[in-house]
Amino acid sequence: MSTTTEQQPEQKQQSLTPEKFPFTAPQLMNRFVTDTGKILPRKYTHLTAKQQRAVTRTIKTSRNLLLAQ
Repeated sequence: MSTTTEQQPEQKQQSLTPEKFPFTAPQLMNRFVTDTGKILPRKYTHLTAKQQRAVTRTIKTSRNLLLAQ
């Protein structure tokens, strides 16, 4: 009999990636927008190009539906 410990697979926390941001939750997008409402560039958000496009699309959709000012 060997006393090996069975390792359980680690569960990854599901983080809310920019691709999955709901446009109905403007409070999640506050860190990607300035106080005046401008979308921050990748230089400051540290997102990939794909994520930045997704954030931009989400913010613009939210603006069009008058959810974010």
